Amino acid sequence: MTDAPTKDSNGNLLADGDSVTLIKDLKVKGSGGVTLKRGTLVKNIRLTDDPAEIEANVEKVRGLVLRTEFVRKA
Repeated sequence: MTDAPTKDSNGNLLADGDSVTLIKDLKVKGSGGVTLKRGTLVKNIRLTDDPAEIEANVEKVRGLVLRTEFVRKA
């Protein structure tokens, strides 16, 4: 695991269990055309080994990996 901190699009530090909000509409690949809308609240995130990615569960998609450049801390 790297020592680089995981930060959101505004530069705020993220930790396991935080909630984030999407800042852009995102089309989810491999989910049958599901689009997550801007402003969607994603609760209880998990950090990964890559500081630019987080794991999350959203109501329609489980095991989703999000880029931190598209989220901000809620």
